[in-house]
Amino acid sequence: MSSTNQKPLFYINPSFFYIQSYLSHNWNNKYSLFPTKMSGGSSINKSTSTLFIFLFLFLFVSIQAARPPFACDQKDRATKNFPFCQTNLPIGDRVRDLIGRLTLQEKVKLLGNNAAAVPRLGIKGYEWWSEALHGVSNVGPGTKFGGEFPGATSFPQVITTAASFNASLWEEIGRVVSDEARAMYNGEMGGLTYWSPNVNILRDPRWGRGQETPGEDPVVAAVYAERYVRGLQGNEEGDRLKVAACCKHYTAYDLDNWSGVDRFHFNAKVSKQDIEDTFDVPFRSCVKEGKVASIMCSYNQVNGVPTCADPQLLRKTIRGGWGLNGYIVSDCDSVGVFYDSQHYTSTPEEAAAAAIKAGLDLDCGPFLSQHAENAVHIGILKEAAIDTNLANTVAVQMRLGMFDGEPSSQQYGHLGPRDVCSPAHQELAVEAARQGIVLLKNHGPALPLSPRRHRTVAVIGPNSNVTVTMIGNYAGVACGYTSPLQGISKYAKTIHEKGCGDVACTDDKLFAGAVNAARQADATVLVMGLDQSIEAEFRDRTGLLLPGFQQELISEVLKASRGPVVLVLMSGGPVDVTFANNDPRIGGIVWAGYPGQAGGAAIADVLFGAHNPGGKLPMTWYPQEYLNNLPMTTMDMRSNLAKGYPGRSYRFYKGPLVYPFGHGLSYTKFITTIFEAPKTLAIPIDGRHTSNSSTTTNKSIRVTHAKCSKLSIQIHIDVKNVGAKDGSHTLLVFSKPPVDVWVPHKQLVAFQKVYVPARSKQRVAINIHVCKYLSVVDKAGVRRIPIGEHSIHIGDAKHSLSLEASVLGVIKS
Repeated sequence: MSSTNQKPLFYINPSFFYIQSYLSHNWNNKYSLFPTKMSGGSSINKSTSTLFIFLFLFLFVSIQAARPPFACDQKDRATKNFPFCQTNLPIGDRVRDLIGRLTLQEKVKLLGNNAAAVPRLGIKGYEWWSEALHGVSNVGPGTKFGGEFPGATSFPQVITTAASFNASLWEEIGRVVSDEARAMYNGEMGGLTYWSPNVNILRDPRWGRGQETPGEDPVVAAVYAERYVRGLQGNEEGDRLKVAACCKHYTAYDLDNWSGVDRFHFNAKVSKQDIEDTFDVPFRSCVKEGKVASIMCSYNQVNGVPTCADPQLLRKTIRGGWGLNGYIVSDCDSVGVFYDSQHYTSTPEEAAAAAIKAGLDLDCGPFLSQHAENAVHIGILKEAAIDTNLANTVAVQMRLGMFDGEPSSQQYGHLGPRDVCSPAHQELAVEAARQGIVLLKNHGPALPLSPRRHRTVAVIGPNSNVTVTMIGNYAGVACGYTSPLQGISKYAKTIHEKGCGDVACTDDKLFAGAVNAARQADATVLVMGLDQSIEAEFRDRTGLLLPGFQQELISEVLKASRGPVVLVLMSGGPVDVTFANNDPRIGGIVWAGYPGQAGGAAIADVLFGAHNPGGKLPMTWYPQEYLNNLPMTTMDMRSNLAKGYPGRSYRFYKGPLVYPFGHGLSYTKFITTIFEAPKTLAIPIDGRHTSNSSTTTNKSIRVTHAKCSKLSIQIHIDVKNVGAKDGSHTLLVFSKPPVDVWVPHKQLVAFQKVYVPARSKQRVAINIHVCKYLSVVDKAGVRRIPIGEHSIHIGDAKHSLSLEASVLGVIKS
């Protein structure tokens, strides 16, 4: 890799390095590509032979031109000396210099995702829209596949990866995805700005895009946001970025198209309490802990104001309150939507002015580029406002190195085709799928299956041999696939019958073949569930049951099977399989989510015991009856039983369940005990607020009035594996606050994955930040720390922690 001070003339294909290695190995070999003696017998010295080698490489080795610089080409004498091209200057100075050289007409053409070139300044056009939800995707126009980049590693859908509860895995996936993204950028097949991840809360189980999210819990979503973003953006010196991530869709966005209401017209009526303690939590973490380079505002309105036109959300909260160092982008055509569909403004110029004044820096779409200039001319928008917002996007491009000249001479310039779909990356995709699979039921136990006892396996169901289904939505082109049928075939002889033509399963015409297969096999695996025809963007579900005749197919197979029957479910959202959970003939139930390109291999590894499942559900599985008289449009998280409203998520719902949040079994048994934990903790109050009655209202302390820095407790937990199989255990630490009225029944305050070999013990230390995780939010949207007894739950282990107010070390009653 060249140093930053050297400017190579060309980019060498990775095949060069293999040839170079081959030549070195065969330097004195009689089969060498180059002779060491000339025809007359005289020797060729090493320098001459080296010259021959490089001449050969120039003539015959695949050499491709380096990606041309986006800007500041050192060969361009007209532009290379501009201050905005000088890498030794602070980025702020460079940004101001560049914007000061642009005309208004040039500025407005940079406000859309398809930003125009500025030829007179040596700046090329740029497509901002690329996606990397769980692998480099071609959903956005900024990335394409082909040539030396036929595909990219497709990891499990986010809801599946979230089930691993493994934060280090989330960050590692981000790192791998950004490696592949940079490699594709170097090959002129991708951009550097990726509008991922989706960190919305899975509030309603019918939401078609719930699969893209880390689930229903704000803490899980917040940690996922931080760690995946850190993986994508890299840990660069200063403000430098590997790629620029984007947390979306801000805020209270979790309805696409339900019962005649769509996201383009939906006004989410949300309390300050729910905004603060549910919907905003992941985005705050994304900005403050993840240091994300971008936030995307959503289509919907929140309390009557489009999110992309709300200065309280964009300028005051994201940029002012949380300190976003980056840009704010609209969901695609959102500005046009709040003008054309929501009729929020009377003219397009007013819409453009409202968005820019609110703090929107970039429009995914042409609306701002088409109407901002005229908004300036008619006097409702100042050009300085455009300058301010444009500075945020240009600064991100500079942090990415796009104004630093030759890309191949920069830190990631060496990444190329061999860094995409590498064996290590594909193995990580398999491991991520293994860790995300959840064992829901194991009666008997029926699992794991045995290749010795179960030599023939009937593999049945509409998802039994799928490939593309496994990668869910917002995916790209996978490196390759291993379907469930292919995975199981590595362990046993298989008899395959779909039983249904597809997941809709509209008739029973194929049942006979499935029943016959089950009769012949030693074991039966039914791979059922959903796909993008049932749940997807702009496609919310109407119910939670298996589609069509899937349940009838399962029942017919059960009658015929002569061995254990295992049900494998592919889905993003929860499915009501109460019938299967209650039927003793179904020995095992496994949820695989959408497990990515190698999902079939991971499923088979779990079914046959090569991997001990350790995944936990990141969302509650409700029964179908939960939906009775429950509109998706009702945003309240908290229950109101007097009005028949059940509440949402494990934090506020106490009714019947199929499976609870955090449910997941193992092939071994873990025993969790609390070894050591504090019994009391004094909460120091900032001296400026000791006389303020609002500080300790309702026996609680306002978080903003407490000295929160480094205010943490540490709990030491012993995890003992008393079984005969090595495995990983997910520690889920819950807290039940002392207040009963408006707080959650319980809330997750920490989680950690721990590997424990069979018949051994691990001691784990878990830190819980008091202000962040033991606080609750009152009805006014104020975050408070309840005074009194907090009950800490970790599995069956319980611990009581008393929090008390303290002023200068004196306990305050």
